[in-house]
Amino acid sequence: MIIQQRPPVHLTYCLNIHPGESWAENMAALQEKTLAIRQAVAPEQWFGVGLRIAQQAAEELTNNADLRTEALEFFSANQIYPFTINGFPYGRFHSGPVKENVYAPDWRTPERLHYTLQLADLLAGWLPEGIDGSISTVPCSFKPWINGNGDLSALVDNLAAAVAYLAALREDTGRDIHIGLEPEPDCYLETTPETISFFKDVLFTAGTQEVARILKCYRSDAEAMMRQHLGVCFDTCHVALQSENLADSLRAYQNAGIRISKIQLSTALRAKSSAETWEALRAFDEPTYLHQVKGRAASGALFSWYDLPTALEELPGFPDVEELRVHFHVPLFFTGNGPLQSTADTLTPDFFQLLRGGICPHLEIETYTFDVLPPDVHPGDVVKSVSREFAWTLEHLQ
Repeated sequence: MIIQQRPPVHLTYCLNIHPGESWAENMAALQEKTLAIRQAVAPEQWFGVGLRIAQQAAEELTNNADLRTEALEFFSANQIYPFTINGFPYGRFHSGPVKENVYAPDWRTPERLHYTLQLADLLAGWLPEGIDGSISTVPCSFKPWINGNGDLSALVDNLAAAVAYLAALREDTGRDIHIGLEPEPDCYLETTPETISFFKDVLFTAGTQEVARILKCYRSDAEAMMRQHLGVCFDTCHVALQSENLADSLRAYQNAGIRISKIQLSTALRAKSSAETWEALRAFDEPTYLHQVKGRAASGALFSWYDLPTALEELPGFPDVEELRVHFHVPLFFTGNGPLQSTADTLTPDFFQLLRGGICPHLEIETYTFDVLPPDVHPGDVVKSVSREFAWTLEHLQ
């Protein structure tokens, strides 16, 4: 939905909430869930959507012009406009273990490049006139998978190839489409300082050189393309897990000249470390997703665990850990459950003022965990829950 025209701010929710890897499954979710959410949230206006198109659906759409046309007709008939795509999960994202496989294939591979460019072509065909398009993607790779300069060179070359393609696509179609690398705990890009360093020291140097080589253009033009078409997907859950101030992190990217491609509004679990907390967290120990855990001691020292089961096993041996933050997306309206709270209070008035000021025009509610949340947190009606998240967000934006 269009929150404001000047500066432009668009708000949607991410359809990765709804299971489905084929385009038929995606369309079913749009018809059965998204239209109901639109009716509850914005019945009298055009409603933006954040599509989640898996590799299978991307192939189906790429190879079938009729499917693409039918989708566009559906969007128009129902006053829906897609302006962003979640291109992070390549394959299955529900109904079975995903864990670290969500990062594969990563940006070292031609498969990730090809898939992302398919999404760009699809979005270019669906974007309304005058609205830019964003595609969120993996933060290069899972940190343990990167070993040496060969891996780094491969992912930089593929990202540069994506930028060169998007620059040519803009020249051909007039569509401004940008990719947002999404920093996440225990990934190659994790914290804000780490991400800024990667852009300044790698992408704006070696990456720019590769764009210039591909397009046979001046280096200054290649750097402008890099800044135009490659930026950051700012997930507030992930940033809060690092105990960073959200508004300060946004300003840091802005000051570094790094495009904020999309802001995903989401919250993590937070609690004081105690035996009661550990017991309460067992209800969130589920086998589908990777739930990284960050611990903070009174001294300020930080501790990390790749996944919640390991943290629950080892925490009794870390008595100096005072606070825990768990990468488990909980609804924005979640107010607490026993000892468990959320990081919703990190979405401060200062943060929302930056959003209203237009620091990024694309806002996306992203609580993808509804089907694995304990029933006392999510009773089961996704339409009602997502509508409540819209209401929460609009109240804070206003």
